[in-house]
Formats: sequence, C-alpha cells, structure tokens
Amino acid sequence: MLGNFSFMNATKIYFGDDSLKFLNDELPKYGKNIQLIYGGGSIKRNGIYDAIIEILKANGKNIVEDAGVMPNPTVDKLREGIKIARENNVDLLLAVGGGSCCDYAKAVSVSVHCDEDAWEKYFIRFEEPTCEIVPVACVLTMAGTGSEMNGGSVITNHATKQKIGHVFGENVMPKFSILNPKFTFSLPKRQMVAGIYDIFNHICEQYFSGTDDNTSDYIAEGLMRSVIHSSLIAVENPEDYEARSNIMWDATLALNTLVGKGKTQDWMVHMLGQAVGAYTDATHGMTLAAVSLPYYKMIMPYGLPKFKRFAVNVWNVDAAGKSDEEIANEGLKAMENWMRKIGVTLKISELGATKDMIEGIADATFILNGGYKVLTRDEVIKVLSDSL
Repeated sequence: MLGNFSFMNATKIYFGDDSLKFLNDELPKYGKNIQLIYGGGSIKRNGIYDAIIEILKANGKNIVEDAGVMPNPTVDKLREGIKIARENNVDLLLAVGGGSCCDYAKAVSVSVHCDEDAWEKYFIRFEEPTCEIVPVACVLTMAGTGSEMNGGSVITNHATKQKIGHVFGENVMPKFSILNPKFTFSLPKRQMVAGIYDIFNHICEQYFSGTDDNTSDYIAEGLMRSVIHSSLIAVENPEDYEARSNIMWDATLALNTLVGKGKTQDWMVHMLGQAVGAYTDATHGMTLAAVSLPYYKMIMPYGLPKFKRFAVNVWNVDAAGKSDEEIANEGLKAMENWMRKIGVTLKISELGATKDMIEGIADATFILNGGYKVLTRDEVIKVLSDSL
C-alpha cells in the first residue's frame, strides 16, 4: 500500500434480527426530545413505527415527528427539518428508513445551530460545521447507501437542478445504527435491486484507482463477490435471511471508509449519476447502473491491468490465451449480464432523461481526478449519450 492514511469509524453498529432491542441501551445517553425522521409511511404499515414508538415512550422521550423524507431529499425538506429541530430543541435525530433518511438527518444535524444558509455553506462552498452538531442515530430499513456508518449526505436542489453530496467528518457520523435484515424484507423488488447496485458501485468507485498492490483491493474483491452471490439469491427469494443479511452488511462495509484506504478513488459514476438524478429525480442506484458500463468502457484502456484483474478475480473470467483487453471486456460483459439478471436499469432514457437534457446534465457533472482518466466535457457528453 502506498501513501499515508488514518482510519476511525465513530458509529456503533447493532446487527441482527433482534437488534432493535438495543435502542433501549442507547436512548438513556441522550436528552428527552427526539426528532423521529422517516419517509412515506411504509414503517407504519410494516410495524416498525409502532415498535420504535413503544421503545421511545418506555424511555420517557418526547417524540417530534418529521415524516415525508423523499428518496432524494430536497433542500426545501431540509429547511423544514431544521425548523422542526429548532422549534423543539431536539436532543437526538433518529432516522428510520434508508439512506435518504440517514443523509437528511445528517444534513439537519449540522444545520440546526448554524447561522448561515445550510445549502450554501455545506453543499456549495463545502465548508465544515463550526457549530454545535445534533447527534444522529439510524434504524435502517433499506440496504444500499452505507449512510448508516459514514458522514455522507446528499441533498437535491430542484430549483438549480443540482444534486450534491458532502462527506462530513467523524463528528457527524451516526452515533449508533441498528441493522435488522428483516426490516428490509418489505421493500419492493425495484428498490432492493437499486440498493444492491448502489452497494456494488460504491466498491467499484474505490477499486478502480491506483496501480499498487493494495490490501483494500483484496477486501473490495471479496465484497463484490459477496454482493453478486447474495443478490442472485435475493432476487429469487427476497426473504432469504442469509442473503439479505449479507447484502446489508456488504452495504455498510462498502462505504464505511475501510475499502478506500490507501486509494485515490474514482467516484465519477456517482458524479454522472447524481447529475442525471438532479434532472430526473430518478432512484439513485438506477442512475448509477445506467451510466456505469459506458463510463467503464471509456476508461478501461487507461486502467487495463485493474480491469483485467476485476474480470479474473471478481467474475472468474478464464484468461488463458487471451489478450488483456479481451479479458477486461469479458469482465465488463459478465458485469452487464449480472446487472440484467438482477433487473437494474441500463439506460438513462428509461429514467426520464432525454437527448435535449444531455448538455445540461454534462454541465451539472462534477469532474473528479482520482480515477484512471479525467474526463473532458466532450467525454462526459459521450458517456451520457451512450447511456441514452
């Protein structure tokens, strides 16, 4: 491994089918006022809401509800959440849901005591919080983003057609997260597979960089193989506990900063996908899936040894008698076949993107330099056009 790094993760994880009971151990550490954050109400239909309310009341907490967090939380919703937190002097932000709820809670946490506009400070100027931070905790109901064990927060501004992520430091990470794989069983299949691809791409974004012999790459390959194996089981039987538990833990490990250590990291698929999402409001994992293959085909010649390794170590491509390029292409074809099997979207046009949006999406795409190729604007347009 080359370079220097530090590693610390501040989040405590409670994992398993009996993990919700540990909420009782954590709640006494925080004040009385709890802002309960959730989405469209599915947690009321599946019983998770009632179970959490019962625990909160048993611990003598005052509950302030903040419902309606959308799959791509908006700056308008963020401002609403900040107002709720301020008016109720909340002591803990408890996010119950998927990555969007966790992302939103972190954005609220750094904004409650901030005397500036949160969007401008954190998502335009990318400044760090200098104010008091309200602690966050998560009860996860969807596996994908890894937001339950990192400092990332992605917020969408429809007015400016921007979807921007800010990775905050360890002081913004959830204090604890509860991961019960059974809580993911009621997800619609499309949401499940979108989350699965989100996990896989998080690993790819860190894997496709660097040329050294890096321990992180070996960990990444094992996680990718786990995602592939368990995903094929889960799409056939969504209530296979072993498969869903593996997927849930894969999601957490994929983005808790471990597999990126010693890596420059790419993240251009996310930049492209988020720009598409800002224009279409499409599901995050599906936007990533739709732009991935055209992007990887474009950068493959610049990182050929890693793409060859990806083909052999992740997809079991037989390398005998083949050129490096042939091997690498077979790896991407195997990846495409898997994506089709699990049912992710492979075209941004299926997500609502049109040809006349391409220029605007390209302009909204942040260009990063950690991967094997720094894209020009024309190359961004080609990737997006090839994704239509």
